Amino acid sequence: MKIKLLLIFLLVFSGKMSIAQYKPIPRDTTYNVKKVHSQIKRDYPYAIPVPDQTPANVTEARDLIYAHLPQTPFGPRDLHLDIFRPKKKGKYPALLMIHGGGWRSGEKSMQVPLAQLIANKGFVTIPVEYQLSLEAPYPAAVHNIKAAIRWVKAHAQEFDIDTTKMAISGCSAGGHLASLVGLTGGVPRFEGTMGNHLGVSTKLQAIVDIDGVINFLAPSSLNLERKSDSPDAAWLGGVFSEKPLVWKEASPAYWITEKSVPMLFLNSGYSRFHAGQDELIGQYKEWGIYQEVHQFNVKVHPFWLFHPWADESAQYMADFLKKVL
Repeated sequence: MKIKLLLIFLLVFSGKMSIAQYKPIPRDTTYNVKKVHSQIKRDYPYAIPVPDQTPANVTEARDLIYAHLPQTPFGPRDLHLDIFRPKKKGKYPALLMIHGGGWRSGEKSMQVPLAQLIANKGFVTIPVEYQLSLEAPYPAAVHNIKAAIRWVKAHAQEFDIDTTKMAISGCSAGGHLASLVGLTGGVPRFEGTMGNHLGVSTKLQAIVDIDGVINFLAPSSLNLERKSDSPDAAWLGGVFSEKPLVWKEASPAYWITEKSVPMLFLNSGYSRFHAGQDELIGQYKEWGIYQEVHQFNVKVHPFWLFHPWADESAQYMADFLKKVL
């Protein structure tokens, strides 16, 4: 925050920006671990929030800048990521991790505990910050994450990353984003121009979707009543009747091909978060592409934030990644 304020001061002082031009980025803090825990603890008293606790054999680097945005409606700003990796020297597979929150709320810190658990199993794990809908609508978040992939690949040697073994995961809205990014590596309309490594490929080798919608046009997704301020409509710039082509374009299901990468799905007991998944799996089976599905039969959407489900999630993810990478 101090660095950001200093940048704004310098821009104002140099005449490139006036005080009137700057306003704080709006924040929606309604999605957080404490609130979710209060909602589920009566039905699941054994659920315990996973702490932010880096294992002894894991090293960390937090809030590294992967892209600088010199001009936004809210002034200049940086985008950050964290890196957790085994202390033992060697080349490791990497997993970029995208938080949820309806494209509107949440923050990368919510992915940190799961990232620590997976890093402890022999992976470099990378929670990523991205622009939420109150700051920038679709496709800004996609462009952000693509820029993060390019940055990670460009700095792979520094962080012991094997760039031939890179995957992406995400939870809820982050699962949707991870699927869309993972299925559109190299597709020009999704690449954006953020960051300093535009010549680097954004293709990845695997995807983990944790309770994230695959198809906005699937009945179990589209049939839900929508208003203009619904999380998906707000992010996509309008309801389906207003933006049908955007709703389709932003649906990962329409970007799968016979060359798509393996996918793991971790599902909660709420079927609406799996919209479009069955059709995608059917196509994967037809093309002979590896896929796995595991369901947690609990009525807890963000199950990955709590023990005991976080431990199982980390194990499923590590086993899948070792198998396909």
